[in-house]
Amino acid sequence: MKKPGKIAYSFGAVATALSYQAFSTYIIFFYVDVVKLPAYLAAIGMLIYAVWNAINDPLAGYISDHTHSRWGRRIPYIALGAVPFGLAYFLLWTPPFTNYSQTMLLFAYFVGFICLFDGFYTVTILNWASLFPEMFPSLKERSRVNAYRQSFGMIGLVLGIAVPPLIYGSLGWAWMGAIFGVIISVSLLIALWGSHEHLEFSQEKQLPLWASFKATLKNRSFLTFVFSNLFVQYSFTIILATIPFFAKYILDEGAPGTAAILAAAFLTAIPMLYVWERIAVKFGVKRSYMAAILVLAVALVPLFFVGNFIGTLLTAFMIGIGLSGFILVVDLMIADVIDEDETVTGTRREGMFFGANAFITRFAIALEALSMGLVFVLAGYNPYVYTQTRSLLTGLRFLIAGLPLMALALAFILIWFYPLAGRKLEEMDKKMMDIHVKKGVS
Repeated sequence: MKKPGKIAYSFGAVATALSYQAFSTYIIFFYVDVVKLPAYLAAIGMLIYAVWNAINDPLAGYISDHTHSRWGRRIPYIALGAVPFGLAYFLLWTPPFTNYSQTMLLFAYFVGFICLFDGFYTVTILNWASLFPEMFPSLKERSRVNAYRQSFGMIGLVLGIAVPPLIYGSLGWAWMGAIFGVIISVSLLIALWGSHEHLEFSQEKQLPLWASFKATLKNRSFLTFVFSNLFVQYSFTIILATIPFFAKYILDEGAPGTAAILAAAFLTAIPMLYVWERIAVKFGVKRSYMAAILVLAVALVPLFFVGNFIGTLLTAFMIGIGLSGFILVVDLMIADVIDEDETVTGTRREGMFFGANAFITRFAIALEALSMGLVFVLAGYNPYVYTQTRSLLTGLRFLIAGLPLMALALAFILIWFYPLAGRKLEEMDKKMMDIHVKKGVS
């Protein structure tokens, strides 16, 4: 595949990061603070959303794997979902029920459209991501394309976090929804142009539902990868969630300082993706993953004692180096898992694996919320005072460095038992190529 096609396919990461980051960062603020949905109803709505979110990922993956069409298994969902996804995103930010007497109608609208948003997100993004292992079978090609994908993803992430206040502050929330909705649809359509499938995979017979779940949960490579990934994702979420508190109460910095710290990590990560690409190709995916854990662990140590903005900024640069390693390597590992599964089951089941991975790693958010809640309660956090207790300051350092280090240690131990490396990986690749020859896949 030529470079323009690879870049076009990778552009889908803009839709992935932009839509989810803006949603997760601003949706509660918009509905509770702007349109005045009672907070308890917003909480109930998000609980319903969490249940729906847990169900639809593996279900959508299973349905995608079992789709048989002349256009393939994944492409029809991206083609049919790209524009409705952008429209649903726009409508999410334009509720018509804003009077006090319309509270329950607003609640119903809120629940309906956050679930509709997540439904279109899952259908389009899961199928876009599922094309990655199929389109790019070699480690070298996967590493380069994933560097493109994650670069676009970083841009989408920054846009989703930093740009919304500039738009809704000057033009209003509806314009933010409209602009982001257009960007989402256009980026997915560009990705669609750069996508292709092997129709041979869409014609093969897939496993029944229970057999598919059973085969997924019996896969040792997948289990060691996904639970290691869960602890890595937990580390990221708790670090990012703690940074605003760390900046305010330990560094005495406001929003600009917080933004600078976050920007230092993310902007460092973009060029480092291409360094990790070379490392992954030369030393292998498993070793690169373990190296990224060690880099991030070393980067977190200064957060136990650093007390000034410059020191924290330098630490953020180091965190960005480790972050980019994980971002690049994770998709390469799950691609190898999917390849191995084909040699066992005889079928390509990207949808099921990406869906199951999304389902399990969602628990990182719950673990992060539980951790922060416990530490804040035990340390005596008071949101109405600016000067917090010494125990809270110690708790913040435990949240931003201590707990992530523990999680990374668990991730390292789990990935140590990940079997797809060295000679076994080479043997698996050869067996997969033989299977593809028999299927008529070039």
